[in-house]
Amino acid sequence: MTPAELSRTVLRAMRNAVDAGELSGDVTASVEAGNVRVERPRPGGRGDFATNVALQIARAAGRTPREVAEVLSPRLAAAPGIAGVDITGPGFLNITLTDARAHATALVREIRERGRCYGHVHPDTGGLAQIHVPRELRAAVIADSARRILRSQGVLVRVTCDEEPDPAWAAALDALDVRIDAYGRPPEPLPTLRPVPAPAPADAVLRLGRDAARWALLHPAPHDHPRVTPEQGGDEHLVQRENNPLFRVQYAYARNRALTRNAAALGFTAQPERDPAAEDTPGHPDDPAPALLTPLGDYPATLASAGRHRAPDRLARQLVVIADAFLALQSAPQGAVLPRGDEKPSAAHRARLALAEAAGTVLAGGLSLLGISAPEFV
Repeated sequence: MTPAELSRTVLRAMRNAVDAGELSGDVTASVEAGNVRVERPRPGGRGDFATNVALQIARAAGRTPREVAEVLSPRLAAAPGIAGVDITGPGFLNITLTDARAHATALVREIRERGRCYGHVHPDTGGLAQIHVPRELRAAVIADSARRILRSQGVLVRVTCDEEPDPAWAAALDALDVRIDAYGRPPEPLPTLRPVPAPAPADAVLRLGRDAARWALLHPAPHDHPRVTPEQGGDEHLVQRENNPLFRVQYAYARNRALTRNAAALGFTAQPERDPAAEDTPGHPDDPAPALLTPLGDYPATLASAGRHRAPDRLARQLVVIADAFLALQSAPQGAVLPRGDEKPSAAHRARLALAEAAGTVLAGGLSLLGISAPEFV
């Protein structure tokens, strides 16, 4: 069961409880399908996933969060794919799945089926949003990426800016592939996105090139100072070394594509099913796959959070985690994707290639939402 499927299962349990008269009030109106958050348990939690939905709907239900959790718990525990549900704290539902191996296979399949749209919300939710920015380059870049992310979540977004562009400003936006939909002060005051500005003129930012410039402005949290000039360490965004997060993400994608090409040359392709008798299936103590499966499974929730908070930096950091986990997988002896020496391609190799390709798909999709390229070669 994937996180998206589990989110739908929680929503279905809520609706069934309302239909049975166990919950009163319009609880489903306060939590839409895309907002039933399912995430990895925090310290002190249990199981494979957790949700705070009982806390979200308690007021609408007219009951305490703990009482709502006690209503939902048996309905969730009876759902296919769920082994058990524990209630912790004031009403957190901690969910244990029946088979981690089946969950891994389902997750990889979902990513392969949805491609770069994995984590996106379809159809549109009907939501509308407006992001207003001052005429400042970093604010415009963050708003542009937030627009892309919100669009992936089924929301139509309009980005507006206080002042009309002059030629230099328009050229900077064009160079960074930033779209502003309208200029001018709105008739009614709007919340304005005001991150810490880029500490340099636009031409100093543009010298980094589109990818590195956007990353330099997006990767730090909005309240942190970006590094763009040589004196600030901005040139570190251009170096091809492990201490450059942008390089690691783009290199991981390029390495991923190379694995697919090399596998084809060896005569095999990806296949997400695993041999249940194999020693290196997920759950084996030496298997590095879970470290990659976890951030891949968390990616949809990251997208939703990045859009909701207008915070593309959350997506950027998640891509770094995925890239690092992928690079660790493909370099570990127990995670070898390609056969070695005279070894023949096995079911495990095909499954690892499917997992690797899933990581590449997510990296490419995430980079596109940041407005950054996913190169085949670096």
